[in-house]
Amino acid sequence: MFSGLSAFPLTPMNESSIDESAFLRLISNLVAHKVDSIGVLGSTGSYAYLSIQERMRIAKIAIEQAQEVPVIVGIGAMRTRDVLTLAEDAQKAGADALLLAPVSYQKLSDDEVFILYETVTRFLSIPLCVYDNPATTHFIFSDELHVRIAQLPKIGSIKLPPLPADPQAARLKIEQLRQRIPAHVSLGISGDAFALQGLQAGCDAWYSVIAGLFPVATQKIIDAFKAQNTDEARRLSEHLEPLWAMFKQYGSIRVVATSAELLGLVEHPCLPLPIHSLGGKAREKLEGILKTLQLM
Repeated sequence: MFSGLSAFPLTPMNESSIDESAFLRLISNLVAHKVDSIGVLGSTGSYAYLSIQERMRIAKIAIEQAQEVPVIVGIGAMRTRDVLTLAEDAQKAGADALLLAPVSYQKLSDDEVFILYETVTRFLSIPLCVYDNPATTHFIFSDELHVRIAQLPKIGSIKLPPLPADPQAARLKIEQLRQRIPAHVSLGISGDAFALQGLQAGCDAWYSVIAGLFPVATQKIIDAFKAQNTDEARRLSEHLEPLWAMFKQYGSIRVVATSAELLGLVEHPCLPLPIHSLGGKAREKLEGILKTLQLM
């Protein structure tokens, strides 16, 4: 479950409700293309903008629709009490695993983050993935904190942000971390533009935003990597560079949401305000990129 391609889809919505029909279409597409796991209510799933009740509904829909594909459910929240509620709800719904980021308005200390994970894991019957996402939480995990948390029961994976740009430094970081964490804890890479680098450095999983919409394009990269066809894997990743550039300029959630709108998979608007999908020249540019890449 914590290896291969893990696809993180949007949670389409407007200010009135979640678009359940559109969400079902996105999940069905991932099931049809046999991704290794589906991650709902991650950052691309806009978990921070949804009520506990809405999140429970999304988790249930995904789990019911996913068939044999494992579902990882995000449970990050501002209050530990809410995290525990979300964890309990997801477990009752039949989630295969949970994903937890240390969300907070106030800056957290290492000890506070450790206590969060220590508290939550006491109530789990399924594995938990540590979500290291400084771009959204503004909390930076040290290797020491990762090692400390990895010793807790039910920790199954660590979702890492992009690694150092230098391949040797990236490989060394993964090797050193592996030597200090339990063997059953996998390491996964996020940040789609840097995913191949993470896999080459020794990561077990690719936790992917773009796979939530384009699983075929991302699976081809994984397949080439597994076949040890490094040149082809690099070519396929570089082929998507125009999308990576849009991610960097506008943020991945806006680019993926706009792509889903352009493909007719979701209605406009599909993001929680005040976030907007792309408009004007940026939207036209993205449409041109999708056509050039033969993604629409």
